[in-house]
Amino acid sequence: MISVLDCTLRDGGYVNNWEFGSKTISHIAEKLCSSQVEMIECGFLSQTKKATVGQSIFKNISDAEKYFEKCSDNLALMINCGEYAPQDIQPYEGGKIKTIRIAFHKHQRDEAQKLCVALKEKGYDVFFQPMYTIGYKDIELISLIDWANSTRPKAFYIVDSFGTMSKSDLLRMFYLVDNNLSKDIKLGFHSHNNLQLSFSNAQELAELNTKRELIIDSSVFGMGRGAGNLCTELLTQFINDNIEDKYDLIPILEIMDEYIMPIYTMHPWGYSVPYCLAAMNDCHPNYATWLIAKQTIYVRDINAIIKSIPEERKHLYDENLISTLYLQYQQRSVDDADVIKKISALCKGRSVLILAPGKSLLTMQKTVDEYIALNNPVVFAINHIPSHYKCDKVFISNLKRVRGIDDAAEKIKDKLIFTSNITDDGAYDLVNYSEYLVNDPVISDNSGLMLINLFRKAGVNAVSLAGYDGFKYDENTNYFDNRMINNVQYEKQKQVNNAIIGYFKKIRKTMDISFITPTIYDGEEDGGE
Repeated sequence: MISVLDCTLRDGGYVNNWEFGSKTISHIAEKLCSSQVEMIECGFLSQTKKATVGQSIFKNISDAEKYFEKCSDNLALMINCGEYAPQDIQPYEGGKIKTIRIAFHKHQRDEAQKLCVALKEKGYDVFFQPMYTIGYKDIELISLIDWANSTRPKAFYIVDSFGTMSKSDLLRMFYLVDNNLSKDIKLGFHSHNNLQLSFSNAQELAELNTKRELIIDSSVFGMGRGAGNLCTELLTQFINDNIEDKYDLIPILEIMDEYIMPIYTMHPWGYSVPYCLAAMNDCHPNYATWLIAKQTIYVRDINAIIKSIPEERKHLYDENLISTLYLQYQQRSVDDADVIKKISALCKGRSVLILAPGKSLLTMQKTVDEYIALNNPVVFAINHIPSHYKCDKVFISNLKRVRGIDDAAEKIKDKLIFTSNITDDGAYDLVNYSEYLVNDPVISDNSGLMLINLFRKAGVNAVSLAGYDGFKYDENTNYFDNRMINNVQYEKQKQVNNAIIGYFKKIRKTMDISFITPTIYDGEEDGGE
């Protein structure tokens, strides 16, 4: 009575932009078939997502069928409600893909119901998947179940979108659905692993004494965005050992070894601080991910910002909202006119050198030393106190970096310039945090660019930079001090790089910017090699 639906090619695709490659898509599906997994989700059917050859996103069902000629007939695709016009879906004509899963948010219920009816009329089996199912009030969920009873989808799902469900949550929802859903409709469970509960919840569900046919979703090695999903290899092994010995794990482990682990090394997923925080606060994980990726504030601050998200806006991610809340949290107004005058007087008639904490600050030390000896510049360090160079000032706008200079800060108190989000202690030189932000949410509080904006206000029209290397995709190469390392997703790094390149192009129209150590920012957009 229990079936496994593997969603590696669909949910796992969030990790690598669904760019598995044509052969890999086919090979993964073939190995899953040979493992005797009952159903394989092949990817997304979408008219809004960009679909190219080798991606598990398909513009139409015919395009998808070509990848799965050697597979059994138990294949599925997912439509995110609103991403495909039902009239454009071809009627089912005996192909391998007969199941369409409809994922929808609460406010899309009416649209999802119309899509379900249209797909059934075209001959497809439909799985009805209300996202964040725990967010439905009992009366709302029963109303949805009543509609399902009259429409007869093949399956109705409990979806733990944010990985927040405990055992008691799952059992309460299961019994509510089981007691009200027609007995011939299968009940599915799709979970995420934000609190490491996917496997234990699946075990609890699998061992229930029920006559209901159950479907449990999983992916190989838990591949999926953020904290990932239930692992197919663990679920099938558990069913083999405790319920029925029916799966061959070797093909699944071959998928993990040959195809998934190489992806994992480039784009890791799994349990982490942001996803734990998001689940604890019952909000969309992208809010926590965005805040962690800033690498500017501590977990305590991240938690405080997440708690400030209005309840009704927690479950649909809004980057503009979290960016606004983040900046509001950081802001504290100060009068920095005297500090600006001091910086202007210090730099007047002299070269200015900015030392960022990139690795080239050490690997190119001879070059930097020669530049300093030749030009006698005013030296500003960003977010660190260099041990190999004498600095005139240290500019700090990143709250998370303050702890790294605690021991040395008292000795150079007169050299420190803090932005007002760090402290309001009048013993330090303070400048307004909000005034020097970049008008781009991707790089709004990049410390190097904020310092350059500060220089512009102080009348400095030329600066040189060292150690401003740019984010590389091996995080171990990004900083000279490994304590500053923090994993940031590949795509986010590329986005930041390109935004900084664009900003330098813009300010170079009015300011002379030169780099004395190698950097990716002194050129065209980063292709992400």
